Amino acid sequence: MKKSVLFMGLAIAALSTITSCKKSSFGEYYNDPSKAAQTSIEKQFTGMIYDFRALIIPTYGNYFITLRPTINLYIQNLGSINQANQLVPGSAAIEERWNKYYAGLAQYKEFLRLFDKQNEKEKAEKRVILLAAKIIFYDQTQQMVDLVGDIPWTQAGLLNTNNGDYTISYPKYDKATDIYTTMLDDLKSIGAELNDLEVPSTFAGAFRTQDLINNGNMDLWKKYCNSLRLRMLTRVSESSQFSARAQTEIASIIEAQDKNPLILTNADNAQLDIFNINSDIKSEDIRGAFETDGWYANFGSKPMIDAMVATADPRLPILFEKGEKSAGKYLGLDQSLGENEQSNLARGGTLSFYNRHTLSRNKYLPGILISASQVNFLLAEYYNKKGNNTEAKKAFENGLRESVNLYYDISTKSDEQFVAAPSKPTATSIENFVKAVNWDAASNKIQLIATHKWLHFNLFQAVENWSEQRRLDYPKFTIPTLNSDRQKTIPFKLTLPQTEATYNTTNYNEVKDQDSPNIKLFWDVN
Repeated sequence: MKKSVLFMGLAIAALSTITSCKKSSFGEYYNDPSKAAQTSIEKQFTGMIYDFRALIIPTYGNYFITLRPTINLYIQNLGSINQANQLVPGSAAIEERWNKYYAGLAQYKEFLRLFDKQNEKEKAEKRVILLAAKIIFYDQTQQMVDLVGDIPWTQAGLLNTNNGDYTISYPKYDKATDIYTTMLDDLKSIGAELNDLEVPSTFAGAFRTQDLINNGNMDLWKKYCNSLRLRMLTRVSESSQFSARAQTEIASIIEAQDKNPLILTNADNAQLDIFNINSDIKSEDIRGAFETDGWYANFGSKPMIDAMVATADPRLPILFEKGEKSAGKYLGLDQSLGENEQSNLARGGTLSFYNRHTLSRNKYLPGILISASQVNFLLAEYYNKKGNNTEAKKAFENGLRESVNLYYDISTKSDEQFVAAPSKPTATSIENFVKAVNWDAASNKIQLIATHKWLHFNLFQAVENWSEQRRLDYPKFTIPTLNSDRQKTIPFKLTLPQTEATYNTTNYNEVKDQDSPNIKLFWDVN
């Protein structure tokens, strides 16, 4: 790999730009950033979203290269065929996500550079777009930190700022705890500022046009900011460095939702929608990640299928199809079986697989950032710890209902013509499901919440899924290994890409001792 490739991820603040765009006609108004000649703050903001799109919208690279051999195996989002050294995190998996993250970081740093060059009047007029950019950037940064720990951050993406001097642009690593501290401090300030911020009429139209997440809706940005902050605080709530702060600030958010509104219904979800499959923001290439011959990359896992069957989960026919020879049953691939037996099952036509109408052939799959179900489950955890069973149960059950409705809504967006669309769950089936889950009967409420977070996040928010599974230590999974395997336990994190050791050697050596899949992140205390 050439040195220039490294700097695309870590140092080059790309001058990618785009034209004005509207969500409803994205393909018509969006130009390839590499082909545009000029940039602006507004265009750079959307350019950042453009480069982060591969980590938000379901794409082949993220699903097949990064998630399939790592997270989706570790927590059984997929039923996988066992193989030698399957628990060794591959460098290609993290490099795929690493490069996409640092492409977005470079856009963000260029956005900051351009914003800083504006006069004070322009900065005040366009303040909202700066706050929105930070929220999106912190969302993606949390996920990257939660995957690997310490990362280059404050000094990354500064080649333009450093006037093209490569010798001073190799970025040092920031500690994961320091990054979390900066983000939590800033999000707290942003949340407070958004409550009083009025977008000038001279800029409101431009912001609405360039905002591909919330279409310029300030109420939705407030909810996204507070929900992200709640997610981060909960993630670190048991760590020694953040415990006291987290308990205080989580309570301040939840107990004052009039000032700190949250995403509680699907109508408020923070997500990147697909409006035009002819634009560059699309999920069309996802089919190859699941339906490539011989890879068996779309089977449901036995733990997931069994959990959904046990409660007559209405999401089951939305998310999965029955095998042609399954005698009308949903059957997941058992990870405890040997490779040969698994392979025979994979070819035998009995196993359930992810619904092609809903997922692999759905060209309009949204990129979910934070959903109502996720926030409701966070509320359920908070109220449960406070001993408020009534509110905990209410939030938990709201999370279940919103999840069913979200996945059905995703399925209805599909234009797939050859696979039958799933039927809409009836109100009765949803309520029967909620009763079958049975909050009141659960002796371990945290385990119940964690299990249904896992089912809800599913493939769509795999990084969040793995992070919450590690934090709560539920559900528990066992992945078979061979005596000859180099890694015999499920990793606690992914390792850094090999390109870091090769090209950013001096700085990498400072964190080398921590670059192990067997070292827990600071918030993983279970």
